[in-house]
Amino acid sequence: MVRRRASVLLFNKILIANRGEIAVRVIRTARRLGIATVAVYCDADADALHVECADEAVNIGPPPASTSYLVVDNIIEACRKSGADAVHPGYGFLSERADFALALRDAGITFIGPNPHAIAAMGDKIESKKLAAAAGVSTIPGHIGAIDNEAEAVAVATDIGFPVMLKASAGGGGKGMRIARDEDEVVEGFRRARSEARSSFGDDRVFIERYIESPRHVEIQVLGDRHGHVIHLGERECSIQRRNQKIVEEAPSPAVDATLRAGMGGQAAALAAAVGYDSAGTVEFIMDPDRRFYFLEMNTRLQVEHPVTELTTGIDLVEQMIRVAAGERLTLRQEEVRLSGWAVECRLYAEDPHRGFLPSIGRLSRYRPPPEGEHGATTVRIDGGVVEGSEISLYFDPLIAKLITHGPDRLSAIDAMESALDHLLIDGIAHNQAFLAALMEHPRWREGRLSTRFVAEEFPDGFAAVRPSAAARDRLAIVTLAIAVARAARLKAISGRLDGDEATRRDWVVRVGDEQVPLKVDALATNSPVRFDVLLPGANQPLSVASAWRPGDPLWVGTIGQAEFTVQVRRAVAGVRLTWRGVDVVARTMTPEVAALDALMPAEKDSDAAKVLRCPMPGLVVSILVEAGQAVSAGTPLAVVEAMKMENILRAERDATVAAVKVSPGDVLAVDAVIMEFAADD
Repeated sequence: MVRRRASVLLFNKILIANRGEIAVRVIRTARRLGIATVAVYCDADADALHVECADEAVNIGPPPASTSYLVVDNIIEACRKSGADAVHPGYGFLSERADFALALRDAGITFIGPNPHAIAAMGDKIESKKLAAAAGVSTIPGHIGAIDNEAEAVAVATDIGFPVMLKASAGGGGKGMRIARDEDEVVEGFRRARSEARSSFGDDRVFIERYIESPRHVEIQVLGDRHGHVIHLGERECSIQRRNQKIVEEAPSPAVDATLRAGMGGQAAALAAAVGYDSAGTVEFIMDPDRRFYFLEMNTRLQVEHPVTELTTGIDLVEQMIRVAAGERLTLRQEEVRLSGWAVECRLYAEDPHRGFLPSIGRLSRYRPPPEGEHGATTVRIDGGVVEGSEISLYFDPLIAKLITHGPDRLSAIDAMESALDHLLIDGIAHNQAFLAALMEHPRWREGRLSTRFVAEEFPDGFAAVRPSAAARDRLAIVTLAIAVARAARLKAISGRLDGDEATRRDWVVRVGDEQVPLKVDALATNSPVRFDVLLPGANQPLSVASAWRPGDPLWVGTIGQAEFTVQVRRAVAGVRLTWRGVDVVARTMTPEVAALDALMPAEKDSDAAKVLRCPMPGLVVSILVEAGQAVSAGTPLAVVEAMKMENILRAERDATVAAVKVSPGDVLAVDAVIMEFAADD
């Protein structure tokens, strides 16, 4: 049922068949349009933000998704209970299930998304490639058909030529995808891709196509109505990925000019028109180093990265989906689409970049995003589904929030993202903020020289905390001294306490990580804000320092010289832990006498942990691939652990003999739980 308000068709009540940040995002637009909203939630999400934001909420069962968010009957029953006359599926879960759209239609409920025929045609990656080729869209060479077994997979891959990509026909989000460079990797990749596809999508069909080396991932946003009108809204680049999962997206692409945009956009719109597409959708391409592009897939839903298109076009895609579903015509013609400025999106994940980006779970003991809105010529937007105290569950995708910035050009948008990350505070779980901050500083990223191999090429040994440059080290030393002065001023205000020498001593040494920085202080004023001049080694002129930081503040915000500086501050033994743009160090202020003794202290050595295999993330044991007494060589698969629907193969780091296996398939493990032990004489 729809109603007309001021010549605009609106639904009475929309149920969002999703959770997390996308549910909150849909609620935001629906509220602006004056439409009531209904959240659905499983038992694990009873206190989730999307439940709080909606006008009402309905429980749809226990976790995981297979017993709640993926149960069509439960969603339809929630619509009946709440009186919702339309459903927005968000992304993931049921968003690309034609049977879900049909079930809603049969129940008299409007699906806010494309028609079932378009979903079925383009949601199946095997069939979509056939349709794309028929529509004149450039496609990747490969075997467009389901592979039945490992032997057939090896034969097909050999015929295509290595390297190849094995892909789940119903896949998405990087799940059910494996690259294979030889026959052994085809066999293993086929097993893993099929297993992940069955677990995530209930469809284990896998096909194989040629793997394009060092491609860029460029996609076109399309928008169609139910009156045959289809347009495109330009491109997004999503080349910064790990394990085929996007991390950073931007619009437009630094590799696409107006001519190429018209060619890619024209093919995308033609494909959408060929299947009668009537909602927001995305046609994804990969582009080789010679800027030849090939159809990858079409996502018949809203994309995670849609905000960068919204900020560069000024078009609310969720609103357009609602209007199209209500039967309205698109009012925008292709020639009226204008791209303005540049937008960058960073996905903040609950994952540990120091452990190969493996998922993390736990409670957000601190979550304070940067302020949203316009900041001069730039804009900051946060699409989040959590608040401080929220639980990051083992059952669902580890996405915490998305940070999006917009500026008049690419570098201004990147600089705005750096500042936003500086102001983002998260504690309680492992997360990828430091990696994102380091990436924003990376010269190759800033120059726009990208490919989907970027992370593998630039971080081949994984991500480690960034070692500060000399300039950054010196400024972190100054911040550490300013913190010590502010703390001393607080203590001085306590009556009856003896004063320290922070207010009178001029010579200090600050240890930043494993380096010492001598500093000379002058013109010290300890009233708030703390002010002083500081002379760095080898400098001719002192720098003026000022900050209103007070003990307990999580951010040190101040000026050093003429530059503003923002550093995250946490307690550490005998010092402070400072985090800034990928740098994570413990710093300590000392007198020169103490610093001389400190320099003589031996460095601590890591203990030997090579005798056991530990679980690198919380997860479910899928299989144990070896047994006690078995000799293994470096690289041998030992166990498979599933976390957040991704199967992770744990391999031997060296030649060894398995002494004992401590877990069994089906066990749920905490991070660092011992999976197996190795013989002591290895």
